Amino acid sequence: MRLSVLLKEIQYTCLRGSEDIDVAGVAYDSRRVETGSLFICIRGALADGHEYAGDAVAKGAAALVVQEPVEVPEGVTVILVEDTRYALSLISAAWFDYPARKLKTIGVTGTKGKTTTTYMIQSILEAAGHKVGLIGTIHCITGKRVFSSENTTPESYLVQEYFAEMVDAGYDCAVMEVSSQALMLHRVAGVMFDYGIFTNIEPDHIGPNEHSSFEEYLECKRQLLRQCRVGIVNRDDRHFDQMIRGHTCELETYGFSEQADLRAEEARLVAEPGYLGIRYHVKGLLDLPVEIDIPGKFSIYNSLAAIAICRRFGVTEENIRSALKKAKVKGRVEMVKVSDEFTLLIDYAHNAMSLKSLLTTLREYKPHRLVCLFGCGGNRSRSRRFEMGEISGRLADLTIITSDNPRNEAPQAIIDDIKTGIGKTEGKYVEIIDRKEAIAYAIHHGEPGDIVILAGKGHEDYQIIKGRKYSMDERVLIQEILEEDRKAQ
Repeated sequence: MRLSVLLKEIQYTCLRGSEDIDVAGVAYDSRRVETGSLFICIRGALADGHEYAGDAVAKGAAALVVQEPVEVPEGVTVILVEDTRYALSLISAAWFDYPARKLKTIGVTGTKGKTTTTYMIQSILEAAGHKVGLIGTIHCITGKRVFSSENTTPESYLVQEYFAEMVDAGYDCAVMEVSSQALMLHRVAGVMFDYGIFTNIEPDHIGPNEHSSFEEYLECKRQLLRQCRVGIVNRDDRHFDQMIRGHTCELETYGFSEQADLRAEEARLVAEPGYLGIRYHVKGLLDLPVEIDIPGKFSIYNSLAAIAICRRFGVTEENIRSALKKAKVKGRVEMVKVSDEFTLLIDYAHNAMSLKSLLTTLREYKPHRLVCLFGCGGNRSRSRRFEMGEISGRLADLTIITSDNPRNEAPQAIIDDIKTGIGKTEGKYVEIIDRKEAIAYAIHHGEPGDIVILAGKGHEDYQIIKGRKYSMDERVLIQEILEEDRKAQ
């Protein structure tokens, strides 16, 4: 493809060489450069692509895109831009022939609820006959392949590649999670979403290598409302006015508020042995009853956002209702049947805010006991351990402290930090380092009416110990425990 074609939507200066050349590929990792490639020098947290410009040229790069001058041999075209990450996104879109423009695109951002909302949208639209691609935290579905994700929102080149695969597979819709990091790092720059959803916002992802302040975090998030045609926003969020500041899209709101365009009324919890759910009635722009097999008030918000999108697609009320009843999300308050007497769930809650929200939600179902099993990741903030320990100690009737991803730390040291947090409360706890043994303890000691939550791992199917990744899926562990129990009877 002609370099000038790839650059047509970018402000740039040609420092040397000519834009009137053909390039054979686009690369942002010097190890992937091939003869004739365009190499884009990205400055990252751990490495600066400008330092590898020479390596890229040695491997045959025909042109470079930089945001600062570099020394390279004669005959190599050098293009200077203000921000190479932004340039990578627009160049990638051009390289794949703007695939997002050939799809109905739905971007979902927010502190919580992104994953569940995207799966609900996919479930409803597919039930209505649409072919829907997905990019998110758990995995990506492109029509060509289904694979586990490394990031909530991948690098911009990959986003465009996945969109292109969806187009080639005959898909007509794409729904994706859009993280604050992705917006900050321009991973979806140049994509004008048909619909943008803003689920909620609370202080999170603030610290080194993330966001310097809540205001910066918020500003990154609300960029989506300047990058979509229709914005669908949670009217009940306490930061609503800040969330919509500077929006350029048509706005639609959802929530319990009388001011919401699409609102929930008559919400009722549904609790049976081994099952938790919620029922409510949609009012406003639609009028229909809904039941969801995912517990908690937050499930109402997630489903309302999904319903708002699907209304725009003309999905029938019957399709909406039946699809929502079947919608399941791996590792998000995921019910796993182990007993007719108590309920066991798996959830990804892995920080203080998400654990507090989860336990508070489950408390509303008035369990006989609320049992919380969790650990904390190693080589991460110790304060998270104290906070999660204190929250579980206050909100759970019994905490089972175990191992998560200890990484290069001693599991016992992490557990001791969690116990320090629990020590600020009167909460009861047991400690069992081995996660399978801890889960077995939770199952064997479950009492009628209990809700048992396995928190922290969610959709993850591995454990990182001393730098090595081992297979470990809690669903597999549960089945192994149940099978061992059967054999022992």
